[in-house]
Amino acid sequence: MTAATSTTARTVGVGIIGLGTVGGGTARTILRHREEYLRAYGIDLRIARVCDMRPEREAELGLAPGTLTSDWRELVADPAVDIVVELIGGEHPATEIFEAAFAAGKHVVTANKALLGRHVERLARLAAEHGVQLKCEAAAAGGIPIVNALEHALTGNEILTVAGILNGTTNYMLSRMETEGLDYDEVLADAQRLGYAEADPSADVDGFDAASKVAILSSIAFHTRVTTDDVYMQGIRNVSAADIAQARELGYRVKLLGVARNTEKGVDVRVHPTMIPADHMLAGVSGAMNAVFVVGDAVGETMFYGAGAGSFPTASAVVGDVLELADAIARGEGPMPETEPYDRVLRLRSIEELETRYYIRLMVEDRVGTLAPVVAAFAKAGISISTIHQLKDGNGTTCSVVFLTHKALERDVHAAIKIFDGMDEVDRVASVIRIEDVEAWSEGAEKND
Repeated sequence: MTAATSTTARTVGVGIIGLGTVGGGTARTILRHREEYLRAYGIDLRIARVCDMRPEREAELGLAPGTLTSDWRELVADPAVDIVVELIGGEHPATEIFEAAFAAGKHVVTANKALLGRHVERLARLAAEHGVQLKCEAAAAGGIPIVNALEHALTGNEILTVAGILNGTTNYMLSRMETEGLDYDEVLADAQRLGYAEADPSADVDGFDAASKVAILSSIAFHTRVTTDDVYMQGIRNVSAADIAQARELGYRVKLLGVARNTEKGVDVRVHPTMIPADHMLAGVSGAMNAVFVVGDAVGETMFYGAGAGSFPTASAVVGDVLELADAIARGEGPMPETEPYDRVLRLRSIEELETRYYIRLMVEDRVGTLAPVVAAFAKAGISISTIHQLKDGNGTTCSVVFLTHKALERDVHAAIKIFDGMDEVDRVASVIRIEDVEAWSEGAEKND
């Protein structure tokens, strides 16, 4: 972005579709800082049109009378609109908005992770065909400028790993489960009461939200096609206070992580509850905050931390994208068209190929001789045990026993679980949590001499 010059720049018109939490924050941010943008960058940014089904939003946000329409087609067709900002979410009519805006020669800025997580390749290619850009900083990690970092500041690197806490709701829940010893159902109910979780929390607690974000980030980082459907996804519903307490005793913390690694055998991309060392930078991220840990072969380990959601943090990312586009438009230079996406397609590794350590908690019969056949079952599945620990939660009939494995293949763990399901000694498999090999994230990075 250039500094302001004495040359008068033309006005850049923005059209915002959707004036909800993020859309309202975006409108307020532009209105509040418009004079500063002009003074500092020479960009005369104006909200030309907005679209919402609630006409009262125009006055509530302090917009000029006549700015609001209830028809997105009218906004897209308005010649005063140079940049279309889509903030309604979902696939429809968002897809049609993108297509119409591109056909009209207009750039699109969006926070729509669900749409891009599945269709970013087609939409980016369509933008390129029409000579415009699609920008999505707010879709990946809210207010954290991670897309800009991957597309600009870190382009001198081969990105080896992108891993992060990408969902504030689940991080808030896991943080409270750890600090207060509460179980999942208790924390979820409180999170819903406080507005952290939706009435239907599935997108958050089942991992879909984080999977959409890690799909976008891994596509950008590794220059390959990754969609939400490619991401292995497991949520936090089965994580208990007992598991979190055990993790703490073992020197770990439990986080819902999105992990993407570019390995020699292909791209490993997944979302699931994970035990990470308590002294790792990501382990210290608490509450509803997000963080993205990126490893480049030259830069080494970096971490980006901030609010992953909310009105103004997300609006910050949206307006950053708008200003980047508006800088060239204001100076009479159209922004460079979207680059052709995904110049290569890397192999995607199955979760069955994952090799790591595992925490496995079994409810077993509380009697002498139970553990021998259980340990034998692990051996039959090709899994070596490093530690066995019985919890003091017995009821006279069953009790919990925690097994920590040496490195094992995911497929072998699944085989062991099938064996346990048929054993009289095992009441149930209470929990299986992967222990992340965080040192492997930096494999391939240059040593800093």
